[in-house]
Amino acid sequence: MNAPLAHWLVSWPLLAGYAAIAAAHLAGPRRETGPRRETGPRRETGPQNGPGKAALLREAAAFHAGLLIVLLALISPVAYWSGEYIWVRAGQDLALALVGPGLIVLGAPWAALRIPRVPGLLRWPVATVLAYNICWLGWHLPVLFDLARSGGVAGIAEHVTYLGAGVLFWLQMIGSRPYRPSAPPLRRVGLLTATVIAGTLLGMVLVFGSGALYPAYSVTTGHVMSLIDDQQLAGAVLWMGSLPPMIIAAVALFQQWLSEEESAELSAGLDRLLRQRKSSWPSRPGLR
Repeated sequence: MNAPLAHWLVSWPLLAGYAAIAAAHLAGPRRETGPRRETGPRRETGPQNGPGKAALLREAAAFHAGLLIVLLALISPVAYWSGEYIWVRAGQDLALALVGPGLIVLGAPWAALRIPRVPGLLRWPVATVLAYNICWLGWHLPVLFDLARSGGVAGIAEHVTYLGAGVLFWLQMIGSRPYRPSAPPLRRVGLLTATVIAGTLLGMVLVFGSGALYPAYSVTTGHVMSLIDDQQLAGAVLWMGSLPPMIIAAVALFQQWLSEEESAELSAGLDRLLRQRKSSWPSRPGLR
């Protein structure tokens, strides 16, 4: 009964790192210190016109939830059983590459953690999304997937690249104060769609494949399902598990695009109404 909950990894470096980051975020400032110049129209923003208290609390909750998800994926029984079952490994991958980084980016922790802003970080949206998909698909190649299962340097590299690529991906898709994505909303929807297609192809290969792609999992003990069943369930987890955050992000981007379109139409309509029109009636002689 307690077997699924009996395998917690006591990793003092991970626990110490988590505690240090969480404490630094709680003690750090919630807004950028001093004014900063935004791109676009000439204006300056500072702490006085930053997000309100409720928004800051939501950001803090999102960041700590994402940070906790990453920690649990690495030290909870999920970390142990990911070496026994491919479908558990699939859930861990989603937590490290998609869900955790997405919540961290929503939390906008950069000011609180005193991380300096990197100019031009979001200049190449297509390249960033391409790198994310290469990282995601690459680590699911049989050679790298089995290699990372054993832990060591390969396992650490997998986790680090998942987190880094995931954070950069969500920065490009949804932004994170003070970063604003360079691509317009509809283009970001297209990049999300391409990512979903890539993930769907990976899931379909695992779900409908008849051969064992990850032979390292055939030597695990205590399996209650066949290797093929495990592999097919992992494909379903990857396929279906990635859809909810992608759909939520796409809907939010569509709403943003509609709001911008309505604002542009309203602004154009007001300009037409307020524009001074030249009268078509001839002026009377002698009148100025």
